[in-house]
Amino acid sequence: MSSPEDTAIASATQRSRIEWIDTDAAGIYHNSTVTRLVEATEASLTRERGLHGYFPVAPRVRFEADFEAPLFFGQEVTTTVRVTELGRTSMTFAFEVWGEEFEGTDRVRAARGRYVTVHLDRSGPGRPTSAPWPEEWVERLTGG
Repeated sequence: MSSPEDTAIASATQRSRIEWIDTDAAGIYHNSTVTRLVEATEASLTRERGLHGYFPVAPRVRFEADFEAPLFFGQEVTTTVRVTELGRTSMTFAFEVWGEEFEGTDRVRAARGRYVTVHLDRSGPGRPTSAPWPEEWVERLTGG
């Protein structure tokens, strides 16, 4: 599995906190919280790079995660997302979610994984089809 240490085409890091809504009654995070944290960081990346209109045309077609440690209500977390592959119509991301020091415990990696998005052409009638990424987006992601 790719990890965020891989060579990155583009990346973003975001600090946040585990909120009560992210946890079960014992105050331990739900695994779905990782998806929320990763998507929030991906949104930061797309905003920073000026990829306006990205989310409606870039659905996830694959998402995999390794859950390595629990996170707790009130704990600060750092999420990093990196674009590791940019294909003609798809993009692969690697991510890590780290729980920061909390109530006497050390910083720990809570989850890592990867996911793939595909660019859709929604301009025509009927079902959307995959299409090449807009050249402007590729330039903004690669700095080219």
